This record gives sequence, C-alpha cells and structure tokens, in this order.
Amino acid sequence: MAVRKVANLLALAVLATVVQRPMHPYEIASMLRARGKDDDMEIKWGSLYTVVRNLAKHGFVEVVDHERDGARPERTIYRITAAGLDELRDWTRELVATLQPEHPRFKAGLSVLSILRPDEAVEALRSRLAGLEAAVARQRTALARYADVPRLFLVEDEYELAVREAEVTWVRGLLAELTDETFPDLVSWRRWHETGTPPAEFAELAERGSTE
Repeated sequence: MAVRKVANLLALAVLATVVQRPMHPYEIASMLRARGKDDDMEIKWGSLYTVVRNLAKHGFVEVVDHERDGARPERTIYRITAAGLDELRDWTRELVATLQPEHPRFKAGLSVLSILRPDEAVEALRSRLAGLEAAVARQRTALARYADVPRLFLVEDEYELAVREAEVTWVRGLLAELTDETFPDLVSWRRWHETGTPPAEFAELAERGSTE
C-alpha cells in the first residue's frame, strides 16, 4: 500500500472534483456538498483549505488564476496537474482493489455486547434494526429518483445499500436467535448478569485472550 504525501481522504475528493475543471476552494466545497461526498467519506470541512495547499505543495494541483468578486476576498483558482491525475488514479485503484481493516462503531459495540443483559441487547438491536430499515427505504427511494443518472455515478450508493441490506438480514437473524432462545450462549450470558460472576468458560476465554 502506497504512502500518500497527502493522505487525508478529502484530498482524494478534491482531486476528483478539480479533474473536471479548475476551481477555487469555495467552489470545490460547494460541489462536494452538492454531491453528498460527506456521505461517502469522513470530511472535515475546516481542513479543506489546508488540504488544497498541501496538494499544491506536493505538485498535485497548481494555481492558474486569481479572481475577485466585488468586495469579497480574492479567490485562488487551482487545476489538477499530471502528477495529481496520476495520484488520483493510483489512489482510486488502491482503494478499490486493496482489502483493508475497517473499524465501524457497530462492530465495536458488538465486541462488548456481553456487558448488556440479553434483554437490553435485544432492545438495542431492535432500535438499530428500525433505523436500518428506514435507511434502506430512503436509499431505495433515492436510487429510484436517479434512474436517469448513469449507473457509473451511483455504484457507491448501490454498495452502501447492499451493505445495509446485508446488515438488516444479519441483525434480524441475531434477534430471532435471542428472542426464540436458540442463541447458543444465552443461558450462560443470563446467569452471568444474575450472579455477577462470569461463567468459567467465559472467564477462561477472557484470560486466554489477554495473554495472546
């Protein structure tokens, strides 16, 4: 995996925007917001100007003009360079092709699910499922509205929808096991919260994990 001179994913979004035509940072931000890029990646808007300056420092974008609109401050217009286009293509290829560990908040919660009582876990999962189902419905509606947009520009939304649909299926399955009491560790899990003492097999697993 390449070491990026400007590793902030906002830099990727900036390069993918100015590849169309030269723009000043305010226009770049407006385009990114209009396209909902903050739904595709974590964007800290306050760092946009710093990211653009860093891209210019490393030769990925360059200044082509300055413009002034009335009494407003002068705006610097940037365009992508040949090196910037190479960086954009290489970075995109890496992101699509390379499997990298990701750390979603839901996985973090699941990793300590045993801290909750089984009935609390069921309540939390039901709440998440309701949110997921609502999000899936919104995304399906949104995709249907963009039927005239080339699919190439919707694949990230298709991916997010597929991931959420898969999560809906998985959460429903876990909820079913917990509510019909077919979840394998349910008895021990309940006993743990009733007695305040983890079952021997849980304690042994915790100790083994702490020494690895």
